[in-house]
Amino acid sequence: QVQLVESGGGLVQHGGSLRLSCAVSGTRFSRTAMGWYRQAPGKERELVATITSGGTTFYADSVKGRFTISRDNAENTVYLQMNSLKPEDTAVYYCAAVQTGHGVMDLTNLQTYDYWGQGTQVTVSS
Repeated sequence: QVQLVESGGGLVQHGGSLRLSCAVSGTRFSRTAMGWYRQAPGKERELVATITSGGTTFYADSVKGRFTISRDNAENTVYLQMNSLKPEDTAVYYCAAVQTGHGVMDLTNLQTYDYWGQGTQVTVSS
């Protein structure tokens, strides 16, 4: 079965950096589009960034210029490099996957994704 395992979360000071990883197994990763979402306490899950199977990226306005999503198809892994972190970035971060080849997909809609990881906590202190 498809499994997504996030890692790399932790506690960091305001202005610091973290790199999240999401290892994917059980699917042809090169034909899988990926997304990073986050959920803060009491809030809805929100989009952070997406990357298509071809490497095209999209970012939420709140992280544009600070976060970078990338993928390594040889390692079946997607990354989220987070720089200039702010306290408002504190949340549980989730990676999500959907297999491509089924027509046009809206990767900004969390309902598009078929598979989700368990999440990793990111806490940014002020």
